[in-house]
Amino acid sequence: MRILHTADWHLGRTLEGRSRLEEHAAFMDELHRIVKEEQIDAVVMAGDVFDTVNPPAAAEQLFYDSVSRLANKGERPIILIAGNHDNPDRLSAASPLASEQAITIIGYPTEVVVSVPIKRTDEKLNVAALAYPSESRLNELLAPTVDETLLRDEYDVRVRHLFTKMSEQFSSDAVNIAMSHIYVAGSSSTESERPIEVGGAYTVRATSMPAAAQYVALGHLHRPQIIKNAPTIAKYSGSPLAFSFSEAGYAKSVSIIDVVPGKEANVSEVYLSSGKPLVRWKAKQGLAEVYQWLDEGRDKEAWIDLEIHLEHSLSLEEIHRLRKLHTGFIHIRPVFAEMAERELVRAANVPIDELFNRFYKRQSGGAEPEPELTRLFLELINEEKEESQ
Repeated sequence: MRILHTADWHLGRTLEGRSRLEEHAAFMDELHRIVKEEQIDAVVMAGDVFDTVNPPAAAEQLFYDSVSRLANKGERPIILIAGNHDNPDRLSAASPLASEQAITIIGYPTEVVVSVPIKRTDEKLNVAALAYPSESRLNELLAPTVDETLLRDEYDVRVRHLFTKMSEQFSSDAVNIAMSHIYVAGSSSTESERPIEVGGAYTVRATSMPAAAQYVALGHLHRPQIIKNAPTIAKYSGSPLAFSFSEAGYAKSVSIIDVVPGKEANVSEVYLSSGKPLVRWKAKQGLAEVYQWLDEGRDKEAWIDLEIHLEHSLSLEEIHRLRKLHTGFIHIRPVFAEMAERELVRAANVPIDELFNRFYKRQSGGAEPEPELTRLFLELINEEKEESQ
């Protein structure tokens, strides 16, 4: 059978106040074309359908219309779980109507495995679908203290236990996969996952992925990636749109899993063309360079983060003119010569481990790197120095 794995739609999300609804609608159209062209038998969506617990009505309308179209009147089963951005009650409120179209919506973490028949192959698909398992949604206290290390260990044990219990319901004559919305230790994050528990309490070890599953469909991180050291194929499909400039240059995709009962899954990617790219412009030659790029039609359909090196401040008239010439400018950030020099001097006077700590905090949304990680980084730096001498 052929299964499509997608996640982290974040319907209703904006970019500095700019609506992304048209881009999301274009993605949904593209997703519909993909499931038809690739003859997809079932779709699994690994959480964060919406960007907020109270999404705008237009985003909800897009969701219901699009998922109904994907299901094709029950011909193509759809299984969705709530992510950390979703309201589990609100998301699953439509379950009685959705189930009539073979759409399964799971709001809270449970030990129940979803089993659906696949008509084309006359096989059964078992999905250990674990919705975002926070302490509050699990409705239990995982650790009696606020000690982060203890809570992280207990959280990992609890998630592994849930996967183990669900794996016991797998059967050898069916395709068995797992799905969840979690952060797996060692994965690469971006600035657009908010909040993100990088280095924090809600972290699961790669070795805790269920070995009995033929594939683990993950959601939460927006960069597509396969999890190293997992006992089976485990993958983040990534988000369909770039949601922050930290994702500039990333190729967006959905994953297709070809699998039969009892055999190893084969995973491939279908790259997406919908959605505007997010790009960074660094105009070191000043305003004239920006106008040159605009005349050339550079990144005409993109959202742009502009860093422009200047000797004098931009006037409001110049800023308005830039925004009129290209409606995709999100940030216009001036860099003055003395500012650049100060930054270089400041960096030169800061110890390398402190620079690493600052970088880690900026990339992880404020998390502190563990001492072991900082030590490994310093060892790598020292090795490079020794090799270059």
